[in-house]
Amino acid sequence: MSTSFELGMGDRLARLRIRRSLTQERLAERAGVSVDVIRKLEQGRRRTARLATINSLARALDTEPSYLVGQPSTFENPDPHAELPSVLALRRAISPVYDLFGGETDPEDPPSIAALRASLHSTDGIRREGRLGEIGALLPQLILDARAAAHSFSGADAAAAHSVLAVAYQVAATTLAALGKEDAAFTAIERSMQSVRQSDDPHLETLALSTLSWVFTKQGRLADAEAVALKRAAAIEPNFRSAPEELALWGVLILRAATAVVRQDRRDDVTDLLNMASAAAARIGTDQLVYATPFGPTNAGVAKVNFLVEMERAPEAIQAARTVPDIDSLPPTWRARFYVDLALAHAELHQDASSARALLAAEQAAPEWMRYHATTRRLTGELRERSTRRDAPVVGLAARLGIDG
Repeated sequence: MSTSFELGMGDRLARLRIRRSLTQERLAERAGVSVDVIRKLEQGRRRTARLATINSLARALDTEPSYLVGQPSTFENPDPHAELPSVLALRRAISPVYDLFGGETDPEDPPSIAALRASLHSTDGIRREGRLGEIGALLPQLILDARAAAHSFSGADAAAAHSVLAVAYQVAATTLAALGKEDAAFTAIERSMQSVRQSDDPHLETLALSTLSWVFTKQGRLADAEAVALKRAAAIEPNFRSAPEELALWGVLILRAATAVVRQDRRDDVTDLLNMASAAAARIGTDQLVYATPFGPTNAGVAKVNFLVEMERAPEAIQAARTVPDIDSLPPTWRARFYVDLALAHAELHQDASSARALLAAEQAAPEWMRYHATTRRLTGELRERSTRRDAPVVGLAARLGIDG
């Protein structure tokens, strides 16, 4: 994997600013950020920035946030003997050329519904562990198989096949968004919504709109991300008789909206949304795994830490992290995100040893996911540069993440 993106945000920012014929001062005015932040980023004296700042700069420069942060753009292949994961294969599965002319190209009989569900269940487990390379290898065929089944079957079997296909498209959307392919991710969500309308699962529309909100967030379309999540949340708002799964789906949407709001730097609104989600989590009592997404007291606590880090309230974030219950119950990628947020909070306070320990905990939870997470790579690179010891743990971590320097 190319590693030019880890420490290159300042270069990317400067090149795009110059192409837009903007001075640092004019860009700061357009973005509503400090000119000192822009100077430090472009001079390499600062390697990281808040996501709210990155989104503001991206909006002012008319680009995606993923460009500025240097999102990894393709799959790794950690096992040279395994099937090679391919972004192109995933694109072809989502937007096959035969859709332009009609008809399917695979003459083989499609898999059974049971086989499709088993494949989706396996893929969901791989996704929760952050093994993106395996997803890239397996997902295109799952999409093609589910499409073939949806076209070949009728009645209840066709609806069941569309349910599998709708979720597979959503997995494709989150995978492509993680690789900075937000437009392809949006196409996958459009395809998912088409299948949702023909599926047998009433919750899939909520899941698709939750994923769409996340894709909009990755695109920097924060107002759209907030609107999609809140509109759907209003449509399914639970009552005192609602089942835990319904509360969890609503809570996930509220946290999606809060993620968009915190990156717009609307702190009071973030607090209100977090309080709403936390109340729903308390009513559930224990964390629920809704399809592949957890929600409950633990995930609400993790979200609170994330939002405090985003608002540059590092001491409060560290304190809140100590109160998150049962962190080991979360899927690996959620645990890893929690530890990365904790690492960011310690780094903001120049507690580099504690920051490095948190990054190592994140690596232990989801080692492959770490290689695709741009914030993790930038922070690791920064800590390595500040380290005075060649045998420091963060130096080894940087090597394992493939960060040059």
